Amino acid sequence: MKVIGFIGPSGTGKSHRSSWVARERGIEFIIDDGLLIRGSRIIAGKTAKREKTKIGSIKCALFNEDRHAEDVKKAIRLYEPEQILILGTSDNMVDNIARRLGFPPVSGRIYIHEVASDFEIKQALSTRKEQGKHVIPVPTFEIKKDFSGYFLDPLQIFKRKGKGSYQLIGEKSVVRPTFSYMGNYTISDYTVYQIIEYVTSNIEGVSRISRFRAENHPDGIYIEMDLVLIYGYIIKPLLRKIQDKVTEEVEHLTALNIKAMNIMAKSLVMDSKKGAGAAALSRE
Repeated sequence: MKVIGFIGPSGTGKSHRSSWVARERGIEFIIDDGLLIRGSRIIAGKTAKREKTKIGSIKCALFNEDRHAEDVKKAIRLYEPEQILILGTSDNMVDNIARRLGFPPVSGRIYIHEVASDFEIKQALSTRKEQGKHVIPVPTFEIKKDFSGYFLDPLQIFKRKGKGSYQLIGEKSVVRPTFSYMGNYTISDYTVYQIIEYVTSNIEGVSRISRFRAENHPDGIYIEMDLVLIYGYIIKPLLRKIQDKVTEEVEHLTALNIKAMNIMAKSLVMDSKKGAGAAALSRE
């Protein structure tokens, strides 16, 4: 197995460019911040960006924990990659990761200034310093469960094919790690309720929420609610519509990962305006 190092100071844009660097050199596997990534999928490991402290993050990125290192070694034995790209902030870090995972010595090195301009590096450093944002080179759905509520945004990468024509070549995820110097933030259950109340009040066929309960867990939020619906609407498709719309809006506005949403139609009320219109539509 050929081991290549991709090296640059923290915050200079290595993760952002890692997929492109790997693709240009025919490398299928990447080691980045405690994760083993193949293409756009996480194969093994755990992300250092979920550690509670900066020191914990560094230890995770270096695979100091035996179980963590063994998890990645097992995946490497299974897939037997011909080449692998290791991201690190220094030559020493890349060498240490390779030794820790039992890889052959690093045989090639790529430095961030070779693939990014001074302006691009300064821009990346500014984003890291001012906004505390980090990039993980996998699509959002791959890490969503690990970053519930931590400003998780998709970042799509396009390549120009011709005039006015672009090809999607990959997707990355932007997160704010739990060890960020900008501090943690929390969203109260009442705020979640207010968002859901607003969303449901704009769905035709819903009268009001009669009971609401939300539980926050590390992997996401669990929601239960009883609804009072308006007579004349078909209940099952209406409840499905409510689930889909509430999930979409809450995840978009809060970055919380909704793990479960249990909705019950508790009662019906008559609404002369909405009910009559809906009843007429159902007869048609």
